[in-house]
Amino acid sequence: MNLSFLRCLAIAVITLLLDQLSKWSALSNLQIGIPEEILPFLNWLLLFNPGAAFSFLAQGSGWQRWFFTALGLAASTYIFWLLRRSQGDKMLCWALSLILGGALGNVLDRIMYGAVVDFIDLHYANWHWPAFNIADSAICIGAALIIWGELRKSFGKSSQPL
Repeated sequence: MNLSFLRCLAIAVITLLLDQLSKWSALSNLQIGIPEEILPFLNWLLLFNPGAAFSFLAQGSGWQRWFFTALGLAASTYIFWLLRRSQGDKMLCWALSLILGGALGNVLDRIMYGAVVDFIDLHYANWHWPAFNIADSAICIGAALIIWGELRKSFGKSSQPL
């Protein structure tokens, strides 16, 4: 294994650890469903999401726990493989590392608690964004980095003289 790949794995592990430590803190210090105001637009609010993003399939009978666990493990395996192949693209490696750490963080939640632990509640007036966690944030940042990197490549090629 080369040093660049090990750095990518370190980013994924750090992401996973930050996610799990933040969830441990939320589980230790918050009561389920009772918001604690941090800022006028931010609460800590402990919730469990048995579904996927935006509580998709959260009302299922329990099958979704193992479906999303298997899906997260399959995605993590594929991302690990992509990381090994993509060492020449630093931004892609950072992005994949963040997504890998986030995916594994949510997989661990599903295994340990049967649902993903969410605790960040952004809101404005009476409108609330669905609660999320550090893993979700890492996955979104990773996805945005992939899109940004691909747009940069695309526009970089199109701006060259014919």
